[in-house]
Amino acid sequence: MYLNFFRLSLFTVLLTGLISCNEFIEPSIEKRQVALRAPANNYQTSNYTVGFWWDEVEDALNYRLQIVRPNFDSIASLVMDTVIQRNTFSLTLEPGAYQWQVRAENGSSATAYTAPRNLTILPGSLEEQTVTLLSPGNNTLTTQSAVSLQWNNLFGASAYRLQIDSNSFSGSTYVYDQVIPAGQYRFTFPKDNVYQWRVRGQNEDGTKLSKWSAVYTITSDRTPPGAITATQPDNNAQVQLPVTFTWSARNDAAKYRFYLYRNNGTTLYNNTFPVESTNTSYTFTAGTAGERVYWKVTAVDAAGNEGAASELRNVLLQ
Repeated sequence: MYLNFFRLSLFTVLLTGLISCNEFIEPSIEKRQVALRAPANNYQTSNYTVGFWWDEVEDALNYRLQIVRPNFDSIASLVMDTVIQRNTFSLTLEPGAYQWQVRAENGSSATAYTAPRNLTILPGSLEEQTVTLLSPGNNTLTTQSAVSLQWNNLFGASAYRLQIDSNSFSGSTYVYDQVIPAGQYRFTFPKDNVYQWRVRGQNEDGTKLSKWSAVYTITSDRTPPGAITATQPDNNAQVQLPVTFTWSARNDAAKYRFYLYRNNGTTLYNNTFPVESTNTSYTFTAGTAGERVYWKVTAVDAAGNEGAASELRNVLLQ
């Protein structure tokens, strides 16, 4: 019976060790392959915006996409060499002949590049094209007072109409509605609000217009949450370890930041503080009897704004 128990224990230790090793040793992906999905080889289109797509590779952290003109055997220009985390990518190209390839990567290895695929962009009318928005991404939440709006330039467009609204373009006037020459614009938020923005290209005299881009939403939030009210323990209380600190909840808080200081009231207790949590309590176990500690809590909203702190309280650990 003891021999069987020993064997079982040894097996458990070995299995645990293997699991632990897998958690820290990154698998090699050198012998794996990336399967391209779209566009197909020798694809021709008059749409300047092309969506690239391939299958995900197990244990890959990102993918390197390379695009050249006209081909990898005789490169006239490197159009794109970028690392992305997803298995799709959208890019606006000028008319011409291209080749593209992809490989998967992680921190220690990479697959071979796929066989290059040919792609031809045919000249098309500006009216058939759509501007692709680049950044910030859709549904961005920011605490900045201004953001740089960027989009892909369209072949055949000499200027772009940028429209920004806070009412989903349902009215007759917008927050911003101007023609600008470049593929970006720095917009300063007039106030905290939810905004929508879109772009279309046009030729020099404005007689030819592209299709509108997709509508992206961006939220400006520079207003911090209100102050937190500390509840327990009372200030100058004597408490038994472990001690649980509690505070009131706020509807405008996405999480809370708990600060714990040593007996001078200014030095954080250790490098784990402040602690962030969605709970309205924190249990402290690491103190020693006779030690006095100070604490306070702040609320942090979804945009990352930190509100005013609760009163700074202290307790004597027993």
